[in-house]
Amino acid sequence: MRNPLDLTGRRLLVTGASADSDIGREICRTLAGLGAALTLVGRRADALEATRALLDGPERHSVAPFDLTDLDAIPGWMKGLAEAGGPFAGLVHSASEQGYSVLRQVNRAQFDRYFTLNVGASLMLARGFHQKGVFAPGGGSIVYVGSVAGLKGQKGRSLYAASKAALVSIAQSLALELADKRIRVNVVAPAVVLGAKAEKQFAMLPVEQNAALAAAHPLGYGAPQDVADAVAYLLADSGRWVTGTVLPVDGGFTAG
Repeated sequence: MRNPLDLTGRRLLVTGASADSDIGREICRTLAGLGAALTLVGRRADALEATRALLDGPERHSVAPFDLTDLDAIPGWMKGLAEAGGPFAGLVHSASEQGYSVLRQVNRAQFDRYFTLNVGASLMLARGFHQKGVFAPGGGSIVYVGSVAGLKGQKGRSLYAASKAALVSIAQSLALELADKRIRVNVVAPAVVLGAKAEKQFAMLPVEQNAALAAAHPLGYGAPQDVADAVAYLLADSGRWVTGTVLPVDGGFTAG
């Protein structure tokens, strides 16, 4: 029987793949379990190796430490990865700058921090991916991990929300620009996903705001696996006719 989620033999690049990233780590575990060969990207080699050790067939995967804020270096770096190990069938950009930025504290440094990684790296990774020899013959799939903050306003998160909203426009525009290469571009937009980062968010909020946040998720908070499954759907043949879209994975958050 055909498995539309089978990724056997496909080489995928995953950013934000460090072991201390709840979502990035689970994306890697899920994609590896579906047969993909992964190139794990993050700043710290030891954290990437920790993720690789958790994966099915760790010898099938590689680590590629890199600072994605070095925007102009991204295309050449990706070209080198493809020349060394073969072209990629897909790219997942899960690395992200997160946090709160109340208006009275917004400054240029904060703006640059959010937009360099969340927006600039997204564009430059796509630029690198679409180079000849970097993406696999027949096309590929780019998946950005966005946020419901980019779809629905959140108090005290204007910079983060704006950077994630930008991913929606990037995906829609690139979906049209890259369609002739059969490269699909989509966004997965999670709401609150339980894990270390969520626990820090809960600790910052007063009791009433935590209660309101929980109530805003009719199906409850999500798990990293929920996001990873959505990413896999968009990378695999199951998403072959899907491009330029945003897939909320939010327990009903955007329905309210």
